[in-house]
Amino acid sequence: MHVLIPAYEPTGSLPRLVARLRDADPTLRVLVVDDGSGPQYAEAFDRAAAAGAAIIRHPQNRGKGAALRSGLAWIRARAPLDAVVTADADGQHTPQDILAVAARVDVEGSALVLGCRAFDGDVPARSRVGNAIARGTFRVAAGWRASDTQTGLRGIPPAMIAWLLEVPGERFDYEQRVRLRLARAGFSAVEVPIETVYLDGNASSHFRPIADSIRVMAPTIAFAASSLTGFVVDAAALFLIYAVTGALVPSVVAARVISAGITFVLNRRVVFRRRGREHLFRHLSAYVVLAALLFASNLAWMSFLTGAGLPLWLAKVVTELALFALSYRAQKNAVFAPRTANAVRSHAARADSSPRFTSSRVSS
Repeated sequence: MHVLIPAYEPTGSLPRLVARLRDADPTLRVLVVDDGSGPQYAEAFDRAAAAGAAIIRHPQNRGKGAALRSGLAWIRARAPLDAVVTADADGQHTPQDILAVAARVDVEGSALVLGCRAFDGDVPARSRVGNAIARGTFRVAAGWRASDTQTGLRGIPPAMIAWLLEVPGERFDYEQRVRLRLARAGFSAVEVPIETVYLDGNASSHFRPIADSIRVMAPTIAFAASSLTGFVVDAAALFLIYAVTGALVPSVVAARVISAGITFVLNRRVVFRRRGREHLFRHLSAYVVLAALLFASNLAWMSFLTGAGLPLWLAKVVTELALFALSYRAQKNAVFAPRTANAVRSHAARADSSPRFTSSRVSS
C-alpha cells in the first residue's frame, strides 16, 4: 500500500503527517511529490524524507493534478499491484482516517473510496460555501450525489490507475474530472466518513472555492450557456410561429428543429470540443435520436401543463428546467462520448502492464 501526498509550499504538517503514518503502520510506503515549491521549502521535504517518505520533484509548479499523475506513474512503475491512498499535505487528513480508507479500498477491490467530511461544527465559511456550490453543480453534471466533492483523501485500487493516468487536468480540476467520468469508465465510488479538520481557518489550502469551482464545472457552465441560447431561440420561434398559425403542436415542432440545429453545433464544437468531420455522422445521428426523445417528452409536458391551466411561457420554463440535467448527461455520456465502451473496458485489462517511468521533469 502506498500513500501519495502531493505538496506545494508545505508547512511543518507534512513531515509530521509522514512520521505519524509510519508510526501507525511501518509497512506503509509514503511518496511525496514536491510540485515546484522552491528552495525555501526544502527543509520540509528533507524532514519528510527523514521520516521515511520517498520524494520526487517537479522543477516548476504544474498543479495538483499533474503531481498526482506523476506520483501514480512512479508507483505503478515500481509497485504495479499496490493500491494507493492520496492525502493532502496540509494536515486535514488524520492518520486514522487515511488508514481507514486504505482498509476499505482493500475490501472494495475496484471502487474508488472517498473519505468524506460531514462539514458540521466549526467549518470556515469559504469551505462551507465552496462545498455547497460544488455539491449542487456536481450532482447535475455527474448524475449521482457525492457528499464531499472536494476531498483529497481517496483510495485507488490498482486496476484504476491506468485510467487515472489518462484523465486530463493539471490542477484541482483533475480530481473533479475523475469523479465526473468515473461511471462512464465502468467504475463506482463508495464513501467513508472522516473527521472534518481545518487548521488556522484552512489558511494553507490552495483551493479557491469560486475560481476553482468554475474551472471544475466549466463544461457544465458552457452547456448551460448553450442550452440558454437554444432556449431563447426556441422560445422566440415558438411564440412567433404560434402567433401566426395559432397551432401549438406545429409551432413546437418548428421551433425545436430550429433550436436543435443551433445547439448541436454549439455543444459539439464548444461544450464537448468535438471538432472536424471525424465521427460527425455518429454524433449527428445520436443527437437526432436524443432530440426526438427529448422532443416527445417536451411535447407531452407542454401539452399537460398548458392543459392544466399554466400560461405558455411558464409551461416552457418548467419543461426546459426538468429536461436540462437529463440532456446534459445523455450528450456527455452517449452522444459526444469520446471513446467506445470497448475501449473504456480495456482500462482494467491494461492495468497489469506497467509503463516505463521516463519523465525528465520528475526526479527521484
